Amino acid sequence: MSYLRKLKITEMNRLSAEEFRKTSKFPISVILDNVRSMHNVGAVFRTSDAFLLECIYLCGITAVPPHPELHKTALGAEDTVNWMYFKDTVDAVKKLKEEKYTILAVEQCKGSILLNDLELNYDKKYAVILGNEVKGVQQNVVDMCDGCIEIPQFGTKHSLNVSVAAGIVLWEFVKKIKSCF
Repeated sequence: MSYLRKLKITEMNRLSAEEFRKTSKFPISVILDNVRSMHNVGAVFRTSDAFLLECIYLCGITAVPPHPELHKTALGAEDTVNWMYFKDTVDAVKKLKEEKYTILAVEQCKGSILLNDLELNYDKKYAVILGNEVKGVQQNVVDMCDGCIEIPQFGTKHSLNVSVAAGIVLWEFVKKIKSCF
């Protein structure tokens, strides 16, 4: 007989939307650079809510709320997580650089840092850029970054789905920043 029992939603002590808005966030924002799948966008909203991130910057062709397809995976996180739209990703990066964010693209580049080797400082602010499902992060955006992060992979494929990559990278960021306290 198992002593494991799934918790009911009422037992999870989650924040209300109002409490979420008032709660201090981790100093991490996400930039979506021309992400075409609304399911990926919705999943990034949901992940950003789960990890108490500051903001999502939706750029280029990336869909913006409200939208039923985005809502399917966001499940209301599009109403709790702060977001801004920029026609050009370069403008979002410029804004965050002016605000003293360290900008890191999730991209396979010469000189990329493996995610497990990445060191973060709790007193810095970070912006993570995730790119288009086919083309990745635009080169002109990579050129503006303080560095690139690469998720170690060991199989035959050379990339992960945007929402999967976001979950892995953002959890690692939160985990590393939390350990600094």
